[in-house]
Amino acid sequence: MDATQVFTAGQQGLYILLLVSAPILISVLLIGLIVSIFQAATQIHEATLSFVPKIIGAVAVLAIAGPWMLTTLVEYIQRTLQAIPGAVG
Repeated sequence: MDATQVFTAGQQGLYILLLVSAPILISVLLIGLIVSIFQAATQIHEATLSFVPKIIGAVAVLAIAGPWMLTTLVEYIQRTLQAIPGAVG
């Protein structure tokens, strides 16, 4: 296994990580932005107010995109495990 294969495997791993985590991160970011705008408009500065909508949003995204995320991760792991004999030998 040479350096190019190692860098390619690392690059693919980081890409899958970003791809799988993006839906949750984007939804929590948007919900946080909306709650922050609401707090600024109403001058309610309660720190715990933003947690509940973020948790509900993250659970909703996991319920909707969870099967796709799991399938993507399983396919990546299968490809990685199947590539081990070619990398070693």
